[in-house]
Amino acid sequence: MKRSRGGAGGGDEETPRQNGSSGRKKTADQQQSDGEDGGGPLGPADMQDEDNNPTLRREIRSKYRDLINSVQQNREDMLNPSNNKLTEVLEEANKLFQDVRQAREAALDAQLLVVATDLGNEKASQLFSEGAAFDCTAFSEHLLSFMGLNRLEDEDEEQQNGNAADGYLPKDAWHRVASRAERCFRTAPSFHYMMGSFHAEPPPPKQRIERQKTAPSKEAKRIMPTQLKRMEGSVQEATEKEVERIFGHLKSYYQDDPTSPISYYEFVVDPNSFSRTVENIFHTSFLIRDGLARMYLDSAKLPCIAPVEEGEVEAGGTSSRKQCIVSMSPKIWKELIEVYEIRDTMIQPPNTQE
Repeated sequence: MKRSRGGAGGGDEETPRQNGSSGRKKTADQQQSDGEDGGGPLGPADMQDEDNNPTLRREIRSKYRDLINSVQQNREDMLNPSNNKLTEVLEEANKLFQDVRQAREAALDAQLLVVATDLGNEKASQLFSEGAAFDCTAFSEHLLSFMGLNRLEDEDEEQQNGNAADGYLPKDAWHRVASRAERCFRTAPSFHYMMGSFHAEPPPPKQRIERQKTAPSKEAKRIMPTQLKRMEGSVQEATEKEVERIFGHLKSYYQDDPTSPISYYEFVVDPNSFSRTVENIFHTSFLIRDGLARMYLDSAKLPCIAPVEEGEVEAGGTSSRKQCIVSMSPKIWKELIEVYEIRDTMIQPPNTQE
């Protein structure tokens, strides 16, 4: 911007543009002299001139270097807990950072921040080491004094195992501590219900849709593996053979002495195998179900078993039969062997020859 003024020689001369802080400060008269700026604030061109002003840039860099040197030279003094010089340096750095425009200035600001951070970390560690010291004895003394410890008298209750206590605490000692601690926990943390209030009405129950079970079709039956059918047939055939074999043992024992009753437990219990005993009870139940054998109680109210002869019909037919569940455990099995003095089994295993 050009201005003309009368000099000593009476001629007009062009004033050079000023840099630095003097160049940024323009009076309203200078802005209105040309009639071109209209007296407005600093425009983008003026801000760009300010960012590229070498005098201002050198001044900011010099101040940053002075701050870095002051932190490094006064390091011992700044580590003193009562010294606030580090805080003043940081505040001054914040003011300088407002005028940072170039990369070199930002690098100096980062260097100052690293130096100040290291110094602050070391200062904080010293403060922590000093504050971490906790005197348990002093804390105990203050706590006992607050609870009302009486060191002049001793109660008999405090003298246990031959060790006399140094004074005694009143009965409400812990109540004092509790009442003092309540001040720190006066408010309870708030929480929210995930499903709303407890008083809300429960949702209506959903109607259960009953699905009708469809009987398997003929095609589904045909899909059954042949191996499974053979397995079922083989198991059923083996069970029938075992029932017939046990029935043969029962008839042979009965024909040897028809007048002597056959004890049920002596007949089914195998003293050498608990699993064989359970199998004998299982297969004997088919004889009772099919009417091939009958059970009755003797004079001592003990169960006995006998075969039913061919052509013999029980009185009342199947309506007089009653079903029951025989409970058998290893403990009961051992007790039966001892009570009945069973030494050998009456039903030989199928793989042994009589």
